[in-house]
Amino acid sequence: MKSKLLLICVLFALTPLALGAAATMRLDYYHTGSATQETFSLDRTVIEPLPWPGDPAKAIDDSNLGLYLFEVHDQASGKLLYSRGFNSVYGEWVTTAEANSASRTFSESLRFPAPSAPVKIVLKKREEEKFVEVWTTTIDPKDKFIDTSRPPSPGPLLAIQESGAPATKVDLLILGDGYTASERAKFEKDARRFTKILFDASPFREHRQDFNVWGLCPAADESGVSRPSAGQHRRSPVGTTYDTFDTERYILTTENRALRDVASYAPYEFIEILVNGKTYGGGGIFNQYATVAADSEWAPYVFVHEFGHQFAALADEYYTSQVAYAPQTKRVEPWEPNVTALLDPADLKWKDLVSAGTPLPTPWSKEQFETYEQQIQTQRRELRAQNRPESEMNELFKKERQQEDALLASEKYAGKVGAFEGADYEAHGYYRPEVNCIMFTRHPAFCAVCKRAIERIIGMYAN
Repeated sequence: MKSKLLLICVLFALTPLALGAAATMRLDYYHTGSATQETFSLDRTVIEPLPWPGDPAKAIDDSNLGLYLFEVHDQASGKLLYSRGFNSVYGEWVTTAEANSASRTFSESLRFPAPSAPVKIVLKKREEEKFVEVWTTTIDPKDKFIDTSRPPSPGPLLAIQESGAPATKVDLLILGDGYTASERAKFEKDARRFTKILFDASPFREHRQDFNVWGLCPAADESGVSRPSAGQHRRSPVGTTYDTFDTERYILTTENRALRDVASYAPYEFIEILVNGKTYGGGGIFNQYATVAADSEWAPYVFVHEFGHQFAALADEYYTSQVAYAPQTKRVEPWEPNVTALLDPADLKWKDLVSAGTPLPTPWSKEQFETYEQQIQTQRRELRAQNRPESEMNELFKKERQQEDALLASEKYAGKVGAFEGADYEAHGYYRPEVNCIMFTRHPAFCAVCKRAIERIIGMYAN
């Protein structure tokens, strides 16, 4: 472990950008609330084991992405030093039915280059088209209560792909959960397999050399992770679990402290958690992490789809599957780059990609698609209720993908950018850029709008 940490420090030193590289500071806090109230409270401030992995010249986020945004300001001058937009588990939970009748608390973290003088942290929340301040706190880097201790080591750091110094690359951490010590070799094989899957997908393929990929896998006492709907409970190191928000395929973790302590042993901006399990599932939260069940037959699709959420803030474009979120009561323009309310077709956010002569909104076989999907969802619920083998669910998904691809490929405007109604979990009022995309079905490719959004994020981190 010490030799690998030394190697990383050498990588930092290889570029002038890293001269005088700051330490990595992390503010852990509690996010509490319900559908009607929201509060924040400080947990702790820590210094992570490794230097800040980012490029100091790209400290300010001008993407206008995320439900939340945090800013680090020099306290004396008010100068903005660092900012990033993000989503959170709380931000998703508060849209579920449970939030109307209960309050919950979630742990969250803000990571940034350690300052040399006191700073003011400003947390903002998106209110329609602007960010509004919801919480502030101050940090004095000389405060004796800043925790500089090192958390327990998660084990050796695996260098999967080293393209250059962390400050000049996108640093992706592949993190294993539910792998026992004897399954370490399996994790390493899985991590390399998913690295290949990612870079087989465009536009990641064209930008492979803009990425470093690292691997960490804290040893679990038991193989696998929790799946409450099957009566399976595990205390895995990172705490991932199926059935998040009572949606059987949704895998997240609310053990943020544990996640961040483990991840602190790698230089990273993005995290992908490989869950040691076979049952279909995954999840992705912008600028937090993504998850995938590593041994599911559909893991390649789920991995790329969910990474699209986490990496580029891509919205789900599907609307016929079960979700936990309540429908929106007011039509506003989504901030995500790949969905629109089409409030003003003349000002469509991706209008420069629309071919001349393509109508807005763009017609497609919507009713035929929905009728078929209703049948599939009924069969899916029956299979889960009967606890049928996963192989039967896989066969259903294969049948679904074959029918979807055939139908959507036959559309008049297939392969063209337009505004196709049905997106963001809503059948009406929201539109996606192309008739098919990996964010809509199990189609293997991103559409042109999603590709552009991904490349924009790559440019925020890589030189």
